[in-house]
Amino acid sequence: MKKIIATLLLGLVLPYAKVFSQTIYKGKIIDTNKNPIVGATIIASENRSKGTTTDFDGYFSIKLNERNVIISGVGYQTLTVTLHNKLNTILLKEKVENLEEVIVSASRETQERKEVPASIGVLTANGIKETKAFGIEQLVNQIPGVFMSSSKAASNEQHFMAVRSPISTKSLFLYIEDGLPIRPVAVFNHNALLEMNNTTFKKIEVLKGPASSIYGSEAIGGSFNFITKNPRKGFGGNLGFQINDLGISRFEAEASTTANEQYGFYVGGHYIQRKNGPVEHSNYEKFAITFKNVNDFSETLRWTNSVTFIDYRSDMTGSISEENYKNGNYKSDQTFTEREAKALRFRSTLEKEWNDDNKTSFNFMYRNNEMNQIPSYRVRQNRNMGQLTGTGSGEINSNKFRSYAGLIQHKINFNFADASLIVGTTVDFSPQDYVAERITVDVDIATRKNIGYTVNSGDYILNYNADILNYAGYFQFEISPLEKLKLTAAMRYDGFEYDYDNLIDAISGVQDTKVTYNSFAPKVGFNYNATEELGFYGNYAKGFTPPQTSTLFRNSKNNASGATVFNLNPAKFDNYELGTYFTIPSLLKVDVAAYRFNGQDRLISFRDDAGDFQQLNAGETRSQGIEIGAKFSVFDNVSISYSGSYATHKYISFFDNGVDYSNTDMRTAPNYIAMASINYKPTEGLLLTLEHEQIGKYNTSFEGQALVLEDSLGNQTFGTTTYKGHHVFNFRVNYEFSDLEVWGQALNIFDELYAVRASYNTFRKENSYSIGNPRAFHFGVKYNF
Repeated sequence: MKKIIATLLLGLVLPYAKVFSQTIYKGKIIDTNKNPIVGATIIASENRSKGTTTDFDGYFSIKLNERNVIISGVGYQTLTVTLHNKLNTILLKEKVENLEEVIVSASRETQERKEVPASIGVLTANGIKETKAFGIEQLVNQIPGVFMSSSKAASNEQHFMAVRSPISTKSLFLYIEDGLPIRPVAVFNHNALLEMNNTTFKKIEVLKGPASSIYGSEAIGGSFNFITKNPRKGFGGNLGFQINDLGISRFEAEASTTANEQYGFYVGGHYIQRKNGPVEHSNYEKFAITFKNVNDFSETLRWTNSVTFIDYRSDMTGSISEENYKNGNYKSDQTFTEREAKALRFRSTLEKEWNDDNKTSFNFMYRNNEMNQIPSYRVRQNRNMGQLTGTGSGEINSNKFRSYAGLIQHKINFNFADASLIVGTTVDFSPQDYVAERITVDVDIATRKNIGYTVNSGDYILNYNADILNYAGYFQFEISPLEKLKLTAAMRYDGFEYDYDNLIDAISGVQDTKVTYNSFAPKVGFNYNATEELGFYGNYAKGFTPPQTSTLFRNSKNNASGATVFNLNPAKFDNYELGTYFTIPSLLKVDVAAYRFNGQDRLISFRDDAGDFQQLNAGETRSQGIEIGAKFSVFDNVSISYSGSYATHKYISFFDNGVDYSNTDMRTAPNYIAMASINYKPTEGLLLTLEHEQIGKYNTSFEGQALVLEDSLGNQTFGTTTYKGHHVFNFRVNYEFSDLEVWGQALNIFDELYAVRASYNTFRKENSYSIGNPRAFHFGVKYNF
C-alpha cells in the first residue's frame, strides 16, 4: 500500500516539479561575419508553443525545462542546438539560396523576396550600421535607381528626390514608418523626411513604382518604409558622438529593455546642429526623440505604441548663382530665409492572430505638425532693364495640421494552392490651417544679397482652413496554381475631399469650395521561381496623386477675390515592369528590373519671366529604363556592390504658352544614376569602404527654352542648358572592438566641384545650383552598453 501511495504522489508532484525546474537560458545569435541576427526564432524542440526571438543586438532569453531548441532565421540555415547555463553564442550560416530575404513593405505583411512581384531595394540593419550615416541620403542612395539629392554642406535634410522620375520636390514618393504614412495626403508629403528620427532605423525598404494598390495616393515613384527598432530583451543601449569640418556635430543615445519577458521599452534620439559651415547662411539644428513600447501579452497578441517628437530649425540657403558656382564660391544670396518645424506623431497598433490562418491589425495614428518659413525659393529680386533695383519680394507662410487616422487590415490564409487574401480599410481626417503673406525684400545691389525684409501685414497670398478627408478600402489576393508560380492581384479605392474655407474672401483667393477626387488603383503581378537561386517577376500597377492643397488653392494669375479653383488635374501613372533575381551561392547576388512608367497630367514647376513659380500639368510623360543591384563577393573579406539605373525621361505631349515641348527630354532628369562600393575587411572588427557616386548629364531647361546668346543688335539665340553630371568618391573606415565603435569618413576625396541639383532660372537667364560639399572629413565614436 505504501508503494502505491508513493507512486501516486510522485505522479502528482513530478509534473509540477518539472514546471518549477524551468531554467532561463540566454544567448546571442550571429552570422558568419559575427554580426547579430535580428528577429531569429528560438523554439523548444519538444514544446513548440515555447519560443522567442532575438532583439536588435541578436540577444535572446528563454525560460525552458529542456535544453534542446530549434533556431531559424529568414535567409539562414535552421539549426538544432543544446543550450547551456551560460551565454550561448550561436552561429547561423546563410542558406544556399538567398531569395528568402524578408520583405514587409509590399503588403504590410511578412513575405519573402521571391514572393514579391516588384522591384524592391532593402538596406538591412547591418548595412545601416556599416554606413555610419549622418544623413538619410547616405542610406537610401544605396538602393538601385534612388537619388536623394541633399547637400551635405548646406541642405540640412531639405532635399530633392528622384526614383523613376526627374530630380524634384514633387509628391511622387510616399514616406512611411512601420507601414503608416508620416504625413497625410495633400499636405506636401515631401517634407516628411524632416520629421524622421533616423536613430531609430532598423531597416529601410524601398518599393519602386506605384504601390497605390496598398498605400494609396503619392505611392507613385517609390514608397520608402523606415522600419524602426524594437526593444532588446535585456537592458542595453549606446551613446554616440559625430563631428565634421562641414560644421556638423551630432549627439545620439539609445536605451531599451524588456520587463517580465513581455513588456518592452525603447527610447532613442539625437541632437544635430550645423554652425559656420562652408556655405553661407546654412546653420541648422534638430532634436529628435522616440519612445516605443511593445507588449507581448501572448504568442498571438501584441500591442505596440510609439511617439516621436521633432523640433527643427534651418537656414534656407537656396541655390547659388552660376558665377559663384563656377568660381567655387560658396556664398549665398540669402541672409534671413529659414524654416522651422515641430512635429508630434503617435501611433498605436494592436496585432491579433486568431488562429494559424487569420490575423488582424488595428492601427491608430495622431499627428500634430507646424511649419513656419520664409522660403528662399519664393524670394525674387526686382530688376529694371536687367539691373537690380535694391528691392525684391517674397512671402512668409505657416502651415499647421492635425491628423486622426485609422487603419484595419486582416489576412486570411486558405488551405488550397498557398492562397491568401488581405483586406483593409483606412480613414485619415486632417484639418489644415495655412497662411501666406507677402514681404518686401531689401537687396544690397553691390553684393546681390537679400539683407532684410518687411512683412506687408494683411497683404495675404493665402489664408484658409481646409478639412482634408481621405477614405479607402483595398484587397490583395495571392495564389500559387503551380508550385513555382505565384500570382498577385490587388485593388484599392480612394476617395478624397478638400473642404476649403477662405478666410479672406473679400480680399483675395479662391472662393469657398469643396473639391472631391476618387481613384481606383489596380495591380497584377506574378513570380516564377525556376530554382532556389533564380526567379522572375512582372507586374502592371496604376498610381494616382491629387494636387496638394496649397498648390490647388494658390491662384495662378493675380489672386483676385472670388476666383475659381486653379485648374490642376490629378496626376495618373501606369507602370509596366519585368525583372529577375538570382544568386550564385556565396559569390553573387543580383536583382534586375526593366520598366516603363507612363504619366498623364504629371505636375511640373517652373519659374516664369516674373520670377514666380508656377505649376502645370505636363500632358503625357514617359520614363523607361533598367535598374540593377548586385553584390559580388570576391573573397571572404572583399566584396563589390553596385546599384545603378539607366533611363530616359520624355515629355510625350506637353505645351506651355504655345510652345510645343513634345518628344523632348524632361528637365533635371539624369539618364544615369549609380552608386558603387568596394568593401574590405582586413581583420576582425575593421572595415574599409571606397564609395563612388555618379550622376549623368541632364538638361536644366526645357529644350530650346534658354537664352544662350544675345548680340549687340538684340538678336537672341535660344538653346538648352545642361548640367554635366559628376563623379564623387568617398572613403570610410569603421573599427569595432569590445563595446566601442570608431569611424572616419573622407567625403569627396578628390574635391570635385559638383551640384546635387541644377536648374535653369528663366528670370536670371542662367543656371542655379544647389551645391554639393567640398572635400570634408567626418569622425564618430559610439559606446555600446
